[in-house]
Amino acid sequence: MMATPAAEVHIDAALVRNLLREQRADLAELPVQVVANGWDNSVVRIGDEWMARLPRREMAAALIANEQRWLPVLAPLLPLPVPVPEFVGSPTADYPWSWSIGRWLPGQSAADAPPSDQSATADVLGGFVHAMHQPAPPDAPANEFRGVALQARAAAVGDRVAALAQRIDADRTSAVWQQLVATPAWNGPPLWLHGDLHPSNMLTLHGRLSAVIDFGDLTAGDPATDMAVAWMMFDAAHRPLFRAAIEVDDHTWRRAAGWALNLSLAYLTGDDSTSMPAIGRATLHEVLTEFG
Repeated sequence: MMATPAAEVHIDAALVRNLLREQRADLAELPVQVVANGWDNSVVRIGDEWMARLPRREMAAALIANEQRWLPVLAPLLPLPVPVPEFVGSPTADYPWSWSIGRWLPGQSAADAPPSDQSATADVLGGFVHAMHQPAPPDAPANEFRGVALQARAAAVGDRVAALAQRIDADRTSAVWQQLVATPAWNGPPLWLHGDLHPSNMLTLHGRLSAVIDFGDLTAGDPATDMAVAWMMFDAAHRPLFRAAIEVDDHTWRRAAGWALNLSLAYLTGDDSTSMPAIGRATLHEVLTEFG
């Protein structure tokens, strides 16, 4: 299994409090608590209303800059709350990268607390994806792993199928992949993409989808990348409701299933201490059941 990468800078409450004292003294005496250490970033709660997002690794610094640049532009277009940076922190002698402060978004990960009503969620999430997928400007962030032609992921899929051969039905998975990757490519303009839309990057509150978080992979390209969430969040009875909300053509829908298969294999190689392998197993099952 691939473990979550080690932090290149240790982020704790003391570091964040020092950053606040230097740059946001009005928040410096509030309670500070590290609540999540992700693949790229740490999330720190500040009092009841605020949170800080800080890169743990140098490569994540460029990703958080994308959030700082583009989320204030995109947020007004979206029907669900997103973590808009309201303050951009500067590097210091103790912390080498830019960081962000935004409003605390209450709720639990949808991977841990799934929405209670799949029909309502399909409509809400479909509306979010439909609103997100607007033509992007030429200077939208590039991402070689998201929004690209599905065929560009073929080598990685082959490698992962081989690596997972003792845990999955490799022949069936390969056959379905070959079927889906043959779908005609996206020929429209590059559309804005969340880039990493899965249950762990959504929040629920009182049984309802309440926010979408972690836009570090924000990019532009084939909308099928984001639509892969249909096989992560919904069963066969509810996927058509999501599809109706996003108004998608047959080719894009099939590419979305291909993206779901591709991502499921990536998640299956993830850190067992996270929810990702479970998401991968469930997603692969849904894709193979529908197309295999």
